[in-house]
Amino acid sequence: MDRLNEDVKHALKAKDKKRLSVLRGVKSSLQNEAIKEGRELQEQDALSVLNREWKQRKESLHEFENAGRNDLAEEIETELTILSEYMPESLSEEELDRIVQETITETGASSSSDMGTVMSAVMPKVQGRADGKLVNQFVRNHLT
Repeated sequence: MDRLNEDVKHALKAKDKKRLSVLRGVKSSLQNEAIKEGRELQEQDALSVLNREWKQRKESLHEFENAGRNDLAEEIETELTILSEYMPESLSEEELDRIVQETITETGASSSSDMGTVMSAVMPKVQGRADGKLVNQFVRNHLT
C-alpha cells in the first residue's frame, strides 16, 4: 500500500493521467475491500484484489478485441502493463506442474473425482502467480 501511495504521488507530479487513473482505481478497490472485510488487508487479500482487477481488464481486452474496438483494447493493454508492475512474478509451467504433482501426492488423489480436493489445496499455493484455468488444466491432465 505504501508503494502504491508513493507511485500515485509520482504519477501526480509527472502528470501521467493514465497511470494515475489506474493506480487510483486499484487503491480504491483495495480500500473498498478493507472496508468490506472490516480490517486492514493482509498481503494475500491485496493479491486477490489485484488479481480481480487484472482479470476484469483481461476480460475487457478480450471483448474489445472481439468487437474490433482496437482503440479501447490499446487502453486496456496499457492498464494491464501498469498493473503488471504490482503483480507477483508468474509461475513457469514447469514450476506449476511440480506444485500440482506435489499436491496430488500430498492429497492422495487418484482420479478426476478428487479434482476439487486438489484444486482447493493448490490454489492457495499459487495465489496470484498462476491463472485458475491453467491450474485446472494441469490438475485435470494429471488426474486423467
